[in-house]
Amino acid sequence: MTKKISADDIRKSVKEEDVRFIRLAFTDINGTLKAVEVPNSQLDKVLENDVRFDGSSIDGFVRLEESDMILYPDFSTWSVLPWGDSTGGKIGCLTCSVHTTDGEPFAGDPRNNLKRVIGQMKELGFTAFDIGFEAEFHLLKLDENGNWTTQVPDHASYFDLTSNDESASCRRDIVETLESIGFEVEAAHHEVGDGQQEIDFRFDDALTTADRVQTFKMIVREIAKRHGLFATFMAKPLQGQAGNGMHTNMSLFKGSKNAFYDKNNKYHLSKTALYFLNGILEHARAITAVGNPTVNSYKRLIPGFEAPVYISWASKNRSPMVRVPSAGELNTRLEMRSADPTANPYLLLAACLSAGMAGIKEEKMPMDPVTCNLFDLSEAQLNEMGIKPLPSTLHNALKAFKKDKLIQAALGEHLTQSFIDSKELEWSQYTQTVSDWERNRYMGY
Repeated sequence: MTKKISADDIRKSVKEEDVRFIRLAFTDINGTLKAVEVPNSQLDKVLENDVRFDGSSIDGFVRLEESDMILYPDFSTWSVLPWGDSTGGKIGCLTCSVHTTDGEPFAGDPRNNLKRVIGQMKELGFTAFDIGFEAEFHLLKLDENGNWTTQVPDHASYFDLTSNDESASCRRDIVETLESIGFEVEAAHHEVGDGQQEIDFRFDDALTTADRVQTFKMIVREIAKRHGLFATFMAKPLQGQAGNGMHTNMSLFKGSKNAFYDKNNKYHLSKTALYFLNGILEHARAITAVGNPTVNSYKRLIPGFEAPVYISWASKNRSPMVRVPSAGELNTRLEMRSADPTANPYLLLAACLSAGMAGIKEEKMPMDPVTCNLFDLSEAQLNEMGIKPLPSTLHNALKAFKKDKLIQAALGEHLTQSFIDSKELEWSQYTQTVSDWERNRYMGY
């Protein structure tokens, strides 16, 4: 679980491992990892929360006249990258929360916001919101100028044994690098699509897991580059191929007990789990805007590639939005299959947790689980079962988000407005872009 690391531990590590620079990382509204790097001579300032930066140029942060921000590092996130800088010295990393100059947590920081929502969860008597992310990605070839292409380094499929290709070598290198900085990697394998990979690391509390998925993405990109490849977490990078999902496994704990487990109930789900599940389903359309935040995300949420399209749940069936995997007491969980790895993990978990807590408070049971393949049903049959579709575009998801006051409250006023502004701009730019498909289709008219 979360490591206990003190300031003295970090000072000792910097000295023993020849750490020359300290990278202070934080996340913007779009889930992009940002960083300030300082030399080790500034270590005391780092440890005393005294490193400042200009937040006015960071998406979703602040206006120019209120730009000064301070980074508060979370010591438990300390790690030393296994590669060095040009001088041979190493780089130490800390994940930070962003604060204002008067020391208050900045409301526009997605990490602070998740901590706020976790605090609301604890007021209900729960001690932990445990998360396991499964973030898929593609490895692509580079051209002679070092730019990405859509050419893949392999044509393997799900769980294929490809011990000699560059993808497998890169994947193993990623695993070894993750383990060297404290990740517990549980599995690594080839996914369904050409060049598509998955590496799963151990579940942990929500904040720790959100921090780790940001570090994970950084490590994957860096190791891929060292193998002469390009790694992308884009939801649908290759037409006609499976897209990249970020299945989100969720469970609530009270002390050491999993509040989602009840051995006497069907599927071993407690009433708490079922109420939580209903909250997720009730707010699914707005959650989709947060969990699938790009125009491209909706080219993954289509029939035929195992990605969900409908708001529903099941125990074994993989076509609905939420699945209940077979598991023992500790691992009983809800697996939300709709989100993709372009999502900001802090915002996604804040939205899911808030929806689930609302469900627990309302004490409403979810719809019946699905036992058939939803893609085989007609629209009339789906309507009869009360099953509605997920949004089909970012525009539609954003409309649902604007109507859902609970999910807006999950992000808070600052982040909600920043999110809407960012996504409306993205949609506007997309609608004004003329694609090659359109030229090929309509140029002869």
